[in-house]
Amino acid sequence: MLEIKVLGSGCPNCIKLEKLCREALIESGLDGKVEKLTTQADFDRYGIWMTPALIINEKILLQGKLPTKNTLLNWMKKAN
Repeated sequence: MLEIKVLGSGCPNCIKLEKLCREALIESGLDGKVEKLTTQADFDRYGIWMTPALIINEKILLQGKLPTKNTLLNWMKKAN
């Protein structure tokens, strides 16, 4: 099962990334869950300096920008 974590304080791009992750997970048919982390303690624990950030299976894949849906799907398939 994929463990997808979206880190962000609630800005429009953070919200978009969370939505994009949920859509991509459904489209891919993979088993997984999306968790939203919003506190500074969460950011510090993972060493995140820019949001939104994306972590799949405890691997930081993105900070400070949005991926395309195709890129996100590829990351999910590789992590599975």
